[in-house]
This record gives sequence, C-alpha cells and structure tokens, in this order.
Amino acid sequence: MSNSEDVQANKGMAIIAYILFFVPLIAGTYKTSPYVKYHTNQGTALFVSMLAYGVASGILGFVLGFIPIIGGILIWLVNLCSLALVALMVLGIVNAANGVEKPLPVIGSIQIIR
Repeated sequence: MSNSEDVQANKGMAIIAYILFFVPLIAGTYKTSPYVKYHTNQGTALFVSMLAYGVASGILGFVLGFIPIIGGILIWLVNLCSLALVALMVLGIVNAANGVEKPLPVIGSIQIIR
C-alpha cells in the first residue's frame, strides 16, 4: 500500500497509466512511486488484454464472416464484449482517482511490472 503523500502527488500519472500505459514507464515514475507502479501494472495488463482481444476478435470475425446471418450476429456479440474492456478501463481510472489500489476484475492478478 502507498502512503497518502505518494497517492496525492501521483494521482495524475496513475490515471494516465490506464489511458497511455507507457507514459509512466517512459517517465520512470513507476520506479519512484509504489502507487504509480501498481496502477501502471494494472494499465499494462489491461493493454495486453485489449491487444489479445483485438487479435482474437479479428480472427473470429474473419472465420464467422463466412457463416450467413448467424455469423453476423455472432460477430456483433463478439464486438459487444469490447465494452467490458472499456468498463475495466473506467474502473481503473476511478480507482486511481480515488486513491485506491484495488485490482481490476479478472485481469487484476496479472503481474507484468515487478
């Protein structure tokens, strides 16, 4: 857990970690702030999840595109699942803004940055 001075001083960078995960990595803030490091890890896990989802949905979209009618409906449902990733991003931003180190559902236990 981070102390309150660290949280107050680095909330902005923690929020940015969910939108542009690489900014705290480039700035090096994650090395000096446990709070930013936690949220950078969560943001990076979210980015990797979004990347994996994008690849998987592209492949599924291609394959399902050959199935008339049902394929279109299934593609639509697969694309609808992307809203879950957006919801995770919003949840992470809200947690960072509130000064909370709460793991994101499903992907929160993934440790990428040590």
